Amino acid sequence: MLKRMAAACLCLMLATAWLLPAAAPAEEAAKIVRVGWDDTLFNYTDSFGRRMGYAYEYQRKIAAYTGWQYEYVQGTWPELLQMLKDGRIDLMSDVSYIEERKEQMLYSSIPMGSELYYLYIAADNADILRGDPGTLNGKSVGITTGTVQIGLLQDWLTTHSIAVNLVEVSYSEQESLNRLRRGEFDAFVTLDSFANADGVTPLWKIGASDFFFAVRKDRLDLLTELNEALSRIQEENPFYSDELNAKYMANTVASKYLTAEEKAWLDDHGPIRVGYQDHYLAFCASDPKTGALTGALKDYLETASGVMDNAQPTFVAVSYPTAAAALEAVRTGEVDCMFPANLTDFDGEQAGVVMTAPLMRTEMDAVVRAEDQQSFLRMGKVRVGVNRGNPNYEMFLLDHFPNWTPVYYTDTPACLDAVAARMADCIIISNYRFGDIAQQCSRLNLTTVDTGVDMDYCLAVREGNSTLYSILSRIIHQVPDSTVNAALTYYAKRSEQPDFFGYLRGYPLVAALGAACVVLLATVGVLTVKMRKNKKKAAE
Repeated sequence: MLKRMAAACLCLMLATAWLLPAAAPAEEAAKIVRVGWDDTLFNYTDSFGRRMGYAYEYQRKIAAYTGWQYEYVQGTWPELLQMLKDGRIDLMSDVSYIEERKEQMLYSSIPMGSELYYLYIAADNADILRGDPGTLNGKSVGITTGTVQIGLLQDWLTTHSIAVNLVEVSYSEQESLNRLRRGEFDAFVTLDSFANADGVTPLWKIGASDFFFAVRKDRLDLLTELNEALSRIQEENPFYSDELNAKYMANTVASKYLTAEEKAWLDDHGPIRVGYQDHYLAFCASDPKTGALTGALKDYLETASGVMDNAQPTFVAVSYPTAAAALEAVRTGEVDCMFPANLTDFDGEQAGVVMTAPLMRTEMDAVVRAEDQQSFLRMGKVRVGVNRGNPNYEMFLLDHFPNWTPVYYTDTPACLDAVAARMADCIIISNYRFGDIAQQCSRLNLTTVDTGVDMDYCLAVREGNSTLYSILSRIIHQVPDSTVNAALTYYAKRSEQPDFFGYLRGYPLVAALGAACVVLLATVGVLTVKMRKNKKKAAE
């Protein structure tokens, strides 16, 4: 019996083994790539010990397509470049193209990006003057050995007929800047993105170049995989390098300094006059008690006054009833710029103004009747309520909803009443402004639908005022997005909590009943006093 059971089990095991698929071969081991790590904005470690940076993020993206695993090799940029030439590392980022290097390394087919090079001096150096390159004559200028900056600097010096004592160094960028502060050389040439702003000042841009990934000369296999990955990244997102540049390099040192021309303009002109649209919280409004500016624009201008390292611009805010009135004040020179503005290039040209980069960005909602919320986006014909004197919304509708028919009203409350009365189907409003109309929407049984479209709010500057435009552009790139978003959220929340009179404006029937109650109570009080007097007289 036992023998029969054993034989049956053996047969079952053989049958099972026969039916099972053959074991899959082991996955090919990932390639280990030794990559250079120099402590800059391309590669750095944050306060939590996490690796970050332009090159680090780019390399992780490449690894997503190649499956590479990295070993990070620490060193200064010159040390790592020599390691790449010697074959001690496989990959290095931020390598500019120089003809002599072609025999020593392999370049990627697509550049990582483009970078600018500046000449810096110590902040307390009074001998070298921004407005006079000739004051650099005879001075010692430090520069990292083996870099493309050497050729660019020599060309720049030749153009300006300047002779200097060139000092080639192989320290880290930060150490070189420390030596510049200590006075070991009079100036130092480096990338704008490398410099620490403390104690140094950028004077002149000496040139620019593309930079690449570089691969060890004998690793053609890595270069092939690298180029394939870079091509796929470009297909996925043609602006990937630009986005990395905006993320890691936007607030670099040189952009924190105004030029001599810009400083002179500020000194001669005085405060920058900013026209703004009133009654437009959470963005901007006049404080009903003081008349002063309030809203996110107030916080923005306060921050903007302190973001430049060599100047402290001041601002004067001027209120206007509509955006159109503020725009007209820019054209006539009554103010220097206005907010909020959102015109296309064509519309700006017609109006005689140019748009800066956005100060703020907002999601746009459609306010609709509650019963239409589900069907609104499928409506064939839409009548949209628009405030008179607001060109921003008119242009926004042309760009995003050209088939909608505008119906004009005096202000936002009138537009909301028109939607409730079916004289319009919706109004478009910033999601940050909904708190300002929430009471009226609740009373009228209105709700919101997300349009899926954002609106940028910029400053409009009169055409030809190029110096002011340049100053504002520098400032805008220095104000952190976190500051703007926090201000918008704060004022949006405040507008959701109206005062007593704001509550009554949202509910006019309640206000009328309240007024009637007050009159009734006053009348009863008067009659009561009169009756008591009559009663007293009768008693006497």
